[in-house]
Amino acid sequence: MNRVLQLAKMRKGAENIFIRGAARLAVSDIHVSSSFAATPCLERRWGNYDHASVRRIHGSARSSLFPAKDQIGGQLRRCLIVETCPEPVKMQRLSDSDSGIIEVTLDRPGAMNAIGNDTLNYLQRILETLNEDSSARVVMLCSSLPKVFCAGADLKERRRMNVSEVKNFVSSLRSTFSFLEALSVPTIAVIEGAALGGGLELALSCDLRVCGDAATFGMPETGLAIIPGAGGTQRLPRLIGRSQAKELIFTGRKVDGKQAFSLGLVSHCVAAGDAYSKALEIARDINEKGPLAIKMAKVAIDRGSEVDTYSGMFVEESCYAELLNSNDRLEGLAAFAEKRKPNYTGE
Repeated sequence: MNRVLQLAKMRKGAENIFIRGAARLAVSDIHVSSSFAATPCLERRWGNYDHASVRRIHGSARSSLFPAKDQIGGQLRRCLIVETCPEPVKMQRLSDSDSGIIEVTLDRPGAMNAIGNDTLNYLQRILETLNEDSSARVVMLCSSLPKVFCAGADLKERRRMNVSEVKNFVSSLRSTFSFLEALSVPTIAVIEGAALGGGLELALSCDLRVCGDAATFGMPETGLAIIPGAGGTQRLPRLIGRSQAKELIFTGRKVDGKQAFSLGLVSHCVAAGDAYSKALEIARDINEKGPLAIKMAKVAIDRGSEVDTYSGMFVEESCYAELLNSNDRLEGLAAFAEKRKPNYTGE
């Protein structure tokens, strides 16, 4: 290769990559090429320089391009700064006796866990991973922030979108939450602090919700001249009834944890700061049960609730039949007879 490439020193988590010409350079998991493609957590700041692209294979990167003032060999030196960003959504698998419990944590403190394109892309990838993970038995959706679960959509980012981009984002948000709802394993939202707008819609997509009594819930969208667009108008009335849901959506009124519990919006309301402990207790109870039985129970309830009771009985029958030839069913009977704890394998 007759093109000159120089890599400058790393400083404060940033990599300064000096590029002459349109050469191709791979540094760690960063890839630079001659055509630009938008990816998560990328900022494009264009000047008088050649196009370049940064595609991060693992994690995300923030890039800015600008021409450097000095030259090498009489040619202008161009600089690409690639700075790694914190992951806005993290996944952790618990171990030992809690093996099978997976925590998915929203971690965007600078924006109150608001959901923008980057956060949504990370959440999508994690959900896809969970959907293919046979070892997963229960998922806890948490926040790293003590006073915020999720403030909803990132409105600062939304202001920069055109109508088509808004439509596509909301559609992607809706389908992602539906994907979360359809996961084969139980999901538990752990809510401390604010769960507003899209944040509440995210929680509604989980099977169970546990909150601290200082939590705040609300659908403020009508105050912005829009409506909940990620499933809120459908899941909320099915959970708390049409009349109560209409009042909360029409008025944008917020309710606290105890009010949310009385409405049936959450399964448990505990003292502020104790939501995680309560959710983990529930997750552990679920984790001890036959994983295939848990999955079939979720299918029977979810699909059965979409049809009349008579038709729902056939859904239940079909789900029960799926378990008759399982090793776990035989293990459960043997453990009961031998008065010991069953060892379920999900087979």
